[in-house]
Amino acid sequence: MATEFGKALARTETTIPGLFLFDLPVHGDSRGWFKENWQHEKMTAAGLEDFGPVQNNISFNDAVGTTRGIHAEPWDKFVSVATGRIFGAWVDLREGDTFGAVFTTELDPSKAIYVPRGVGNSYQTLEPDTAYTYLVNDHWSPAASYSFLNLADETVGITWPIPLDQVEISAKDKNHPRLSDVTPIPPKKTLIIGANGQLGRALRAEYGENPSVEYTTRDTLDITAPGLAAARRWRDYDTIINAAAYTAVDTAETPEGRTHAWAANVTGLTALAETATRHGITLVHVSSDYVFDGTKTGEYTEEDPISPLGVYGQTKAAGDAIAQTVPRHYILRTSWVIGDGNNFISTMARLAEKGIDPKVVNDQVGRLTFTSDIASAISKLCASGAPYGIYNVTGAGTPGSWYDIARDVYRLNGHDPERVSAVSTEEYFANSTAPVAQRPRNSVLSLAKAQAAGVGTADAHQSLVGYLESVRRDVS
Repeated sequence: MATEFGKALARTETTIPGLFLFDLPVHGDSRGWFKENWQHEKMTAAGLEDFGPVQNNISFNDAVGTTRGIHAEPWDKFVSVATGRIFGAWVDLREGDTFGAVFTTELDPSKAIYVPRGVGNSYQTLEPDTAYTYLVNDHWSPAASYSFLNLADETVGITWPIPLDQVEISAKDKNHPRLSDVTPIPPKKTLIIGANGQLGRALRAEYGENPSVEYTTRDTLDITAPGLAAARRWRDYDTIINAAAYTAVDTAETPEGRTHAWAANVTGLTALAETATRHGITLVHVSSDYVFDGTKTGEYTEEDPISPLGVYGQTKAAGDAIAQTVPRHYILRTSWVIGDGNNFISTMARLAEKGIDPKVVNDQVGRLTFTSDIASAISKLCASGAPYGIYNVTGAGTPGSWYDIARDVYRLNGHDPERVSAVSTEEYFANSTAPVAQRPRNSVLSLAKAQAAGVGTADAHQSLVGYLESVRRDVS
């Protein structure tokens, strides 16, 4: 069968999710033919994932009927035929509902197929002197997890053009297991960094004991330490969620604090961004309202120019710029974060019980954001396929000041809210002997983009009510 010339580059879906068949333009005449076997710009525009190939392999087969496979490696492949013709069979060996699904077709130089990680690849040559080529996006490693399936497995029932008892097959391929004995390839992992912090604990609650989720602390993975590139087999990861950050905004104004803030929020993030970019990983980064100076009238959108006032805000702004260099990134800008542990709400509740009447600033306006909402938003964004980029994620509802929130805490806990006095930020810090970071007066972030992506958050006031109720239950 002659190779078909002149086809347009096109992608066709198959019966296996993520397995795509491509028509390749082949230009030929009496002298032979020419094709662009891999052309990044054209093929990504045609719907081929930018999968980052690092190696090109060729398998040459001199006889008709040579049969190879079925091998599922933990990397992606772009497969084509350089010369000759094959019958190809692909079997889904990934965990999930499509485990065991089969797709078969013939490939000649005018066709190619994208084989995602965990889909078994096999073929039988239909012409002599066949060269089977494939681009892969990882190097072979003895530590990688492979799955194999017997070519003659009755469950998948591949109808080979030439019966298997009449062809050349390696001893290894003959002895591969049946489908019932195959170990499915698990999905790529999600790595959560900073899993012992307030947001990290909320992420633990969100993701639970999912075997594809790995939790690390600074003791088990320090992103500021040398050697991050070799700390994991990074091709096994799909997503990195960075819940580690330096958040002591006032201490960041000291010489020592400045060093720690830049190390955690910028230097460490830079190493993560480089790793994510190199291995095609989605990076989730949590940012802050402190990237803005708070002088805008109205809500801040994701497109507003940044203008941080202090060291902490500067490090978060720098982190945003670094995270945006990763092709697959989600940046969640948030404000006034409340989570498990010591925080403004728990402090106000404690002062109320002790009979203390606090002075609280009334010239900073924003919305509370509970860590459970941030964790939920991260999970939804990663699962939804929403466009990569920056998303504002805070509690919803009517903004208020810290003074307003303190009064709500007192009232909801059965205390007189009039015990809370209002002061300006300048008055509050007037007698401080330690460095004080400037705060944005307006921390209200627009939620329209996140809501359009299907990522909604609870009303901040209602979340406050629920939070205080849970605290009271825990105490009683």
